[in-house]
Amino acid sequence: MTRGRHRHPLLLEALQAGEVVVEELAERFGVSASTIRRDLQQLASEKTIRRTYGGAVIAHPLPETSLPEREAQARPEKAAIARAALTLLAEDDILILDGGSTVAAFGAGLAGRRHPIITNNLPLVGVLAGAPGLTLTVLGGAVRPGSMSTMGPLAEAALRRLTADKAVVSGDGFVAGRGLCEAAIEQVALKSLMIEQAGEVVVLMDSSKLGRATQGAWAPLPRRWTLVTDAGATQAQCAEAEAAGARVVRAGS
Repeated sequence: MTRGRHRHPLLLEALQAGEVVVEELAERFGVSASTIRRDLQQLASEKTIRRTYGGAVIAHPLPETSLPEREAQARPEKAAIARAALTLLAEDDILILDGGSTVAAFGAGLAGRRHPIITNNLPLVGVLAGAPGLTLTVLGGAVRPGSMSTMGPLAEAALRRLTADKAVVSGDGFVAGRGLCEAAIEQVALKSLMIEQAGEVVVLMDSSKLGRATQGAWAPLPRRWTLVTDAGATQAQCAEAEAAGARVVRAGS
């Protein structure tokens, strides 16, 4: 059992993974639910957290990491996810590719295949432009330097005129019942449209992001979708995704 304010840093660490409920926290720390409510009320009064119905979340999203930082994170896991996702494609599938480092790792593996590709992922343009068998459509719009992707009304207007067999997307986190989180509403507006314009949705996400809600803008997922994650994903993480409609593929398992 942890006591008084000694619990506060541990509570904040638990909340960094996303929204949690009072009963779960009480069980974790071996105290009563009323004690946890008092702790949360104290943190809320300090504007460190925000209370929700039955629980709490971090008041302010975590700072976004830069694209080079994200590219350096979980490299082996992203490579395995990319390889597993490539096996899900049919020849000549029309693909929408989201921004982000995991989707970029997947996109790099498309060279030598036959696919029409629609993307806002700017690092992929130099990789895929002119590759035999591929046709590339780039969604214009405002450039978001943090992710080196386009977004906004121009990108959305272009995408509304296009459809695809599969949308391959990612995000800063996934929570069942909410979907994929990102830092900016413009990001999730375009991501949601990618999901709407595709026949199937494939989410590429390493296991560290599953169940994590570090940003405040959300893109809901369809009733049926596919999650490709790494072999480190726990049974609980996979079960949560499956309960939210996912077919789970664990790369390398």
